[in-house]
Parts: sequence; structure tokens; C-alpha cells
Amino acid sequence: MTVVTVRAAIVSTYPPRRCGLATFAAHLRQGLLAAGAAEVPVVAVVREEAGSWPPEVAMTLPQDEDWAYVEAARFLNRSGVDAVLLQHEFGIFGGEVGRMVLRLLSSLSVPVITTLHTVLSRPGPEQLAVLQRVIRASRAVVVMAGRAVGLLRDVYGAPPEKIVHIPHGVPAPPPGTPAEWKERLGLAGRTVAMTFGLIGPGKGIERVLDAMAEAVPQCPDLLYLVVGATHPDIARASGESYRQGLEERVRRLGLEDHVRFVNRYLKEGELLGYLAACDIYITPYLEPQQISSGTLTYAVAMGKAVISTPYAYAEELLGGGVGWLVPFGDTGALARALVALAGSPGLRAGLARRARERARGFSWPEVGARYLNLVESLGRGEVRAVARP
Repeated sequence: MTVVTVRAAIVSTYPPRRCGLATFAAHLRQGLLAAGAAEVPVVAVVREEAGSWPPEVAMTLPQDEDWAYVEAARFLNRSGVDAVLLQHEFGIFGGEVGRMVLRLLSSLSVPVITTLHTVLSRPGPEQLAVLQRVIRASRAVVVMAGRAVGLLRDVYGAPPEKIVHIPHGVPAPPPGTPAEWKERLGLAGRTVAMTFGLIGPGKGIERVLDAMAEAVPQCPDLLYLVVGATHPDIARASGESYRQGLEERVRRLGLEDHVRFVNRYLKEGELLGYLAACDIYITPYLEPQQISSGTLTYAVAMGKAVISTPYAYAEELLGGGVGWLVPFGDTGALARALVALAGSPGLRAGLARRARERARGFSWPEVGARYLNLVESLGRGEVRAVARP
């Protein structure tokens, strides 16, 4: 098999669905094509049919319909692809803890490479059982953090030879200096801290607002941007009540001139522009087990000074002085970190330098090439055969 003849299908949520996994899948497809894949069709996992799909979407898979998983497997078996790249999160497949994905895996005759976007250190019994069966049915499993390698081996019993560590990819930064982007976005003269992504409980934004109330008296030009729409699942369940609660907190803390919400789903170019403009990036997440974060990876690759809570992925990516970690729930520590970085361009520059160095090799074409090499290794028989789930 040669690179120019490789065909790999992706099974995942996919744009226009708005979630981090969909964005990852679209970028992975572009990275594979940039690395030389001949064709990369997509089977899009859907909650409800979109009005239209991009041409690369060969079929849709309604996530709560058991029969659809068998139909998708039949399609993929007939498609002539060399491998299926399955993007796994418990919440995107139907059934308890997403167990319907096992119907797909048990019906596939094409080799499967599964990227695990969540690897829990303390899974529930059903989560453990389902993920163990996913691992058994996969020729290889990809994780984006080195810590997940040990978890798969020690908690899930995955054979070490099946586990592959490939970093989360990042897009190319936009042209222009931070000062130019600040001017363009109406942020000139401000020291800009930022969090971006789909907004919902668990992101820890409340803690940043409380820290801002402590930091602003010492840093009167500090501005915190919360960039992104409310997560569709949150909006579907409770409308905009969560965001309205954040806005009320801003008013109660007297931060109207120091916190700005960009309440919409941004196209990537605009999102990267905001990231280029920011001085300090914050991931204040509350879940210690979180094993990947596209937003944090983007910020590190663009050379941002980062403050984060010590969830698993952040501890790994920001270790060695690449970023600053503050304890979960410690508003005072977060405020002190904001004050220190806002007041010291030199400190920020040092973190930026180390961050860019850490993210070498993270571009999507480079990541796509690693996935493509993995597909080729399956064709050469370098990964052992696997059992049905």
C-alpha cells in the first residue's frame, strides 16, 4: 500500500453539528488529505438530520436508532476503504453509555482505528465494559495524552501494542500581530484574558469571574472574554438560563466593563482571531479526569500564556513551565496568577516561547500524516488481528 492509494473513512459527529468532536473530525479529514490520503468519506453521527451536509458526508447515522449502526457497517464494508477511523465519546452514540456503537463494531469487516476522546480513570461498570469491548474490536486505539496510555493499560486492560499516542491537531495561526487583532476586534488598550468553546456548567467560568473581581482593582485594563455559544445540549434543555446566570454574576460583581461575552458560534477564522488577540488564555475546567482539550491545545500552539486548573490533559501539556496551574476551586490563586501575568509582559513572553516549543508537530497535516502512517501499518499487518466486541 502507498500513501496515494490510502482511503480511510471517519465515523463521528460532523459539521454542521456544533460540538468539539465534529470540529476535530473535520480537521482530521483535512489533515489526512493534506498528508496524501486519496479519499476520506464521512459517516456523520446525527441526533437529527441537518438541512444539508457537505459532499464528503457519504451517509448519516441516527445515533439513537439501533438498525442504523448495522446499515452504516454494511456501507463501510462495501466502500472499499482501508480503515475506519472511529471517534469515540460516550455521549454521541445511542444506548446506555453509548453501547450502540458495539453494533457497528461487531458488523464491520474493515479494520478500525478508534480515537478515544475520553478515558476515565474511574469508569463506572458499564463504561468500563463498553470501552473494553471497543478496544477489543479495534486494531489500534489512539489517545491524545500520554497519561491515557497508562490508564488504558492499567484500568482497561488494553494491550500496550494497540495503544498509539498522537497529539491533538491545531490549525495554522491567522496572519497579523496581536496588536493588529486587538485593534480589529475593538480590544486595543486592554490586557485580554479569554476562555473559548461551547459554554456550559463544568467549564468553571464562575470561578474566573470571582477571580476577576479580586484582580481588577490591581489591573484596571484587564478584560475577560467568554467566547462561544451556549452548548446545544444545554440550550436544548434549559435555554439560555445558564448564561443569564453568568451575566447576572458579572453585574453583581460590578464587572460590566471588564467581562465581555461573545455569544455566538464563531467560524474558525474569527475564533483564531480572538485567540491571536488575547494575552492570557484560561481553561478553568472542573473535571479532573478530562484527558483532552482542543481549546487548550490551540492556545498553547499559538503561544499564549495559559492559566489552567490541573485536569489531566492540562497537567501534561502545561508541565515543565509551559503554563501555570492553579488548584481547583482556589479563586485567590487564580486571581494572583491573573495579576502576575497581566502585569508582566516578560512573564507572558517566556510562557509563550515554551508553549510554541511544546506544540511543535501539532499541525493538522503533521497529525494527519501520523494517522495515515497508522492506517498503512495495518495494511502491512503490523498490528495483530482482533476479536469481535
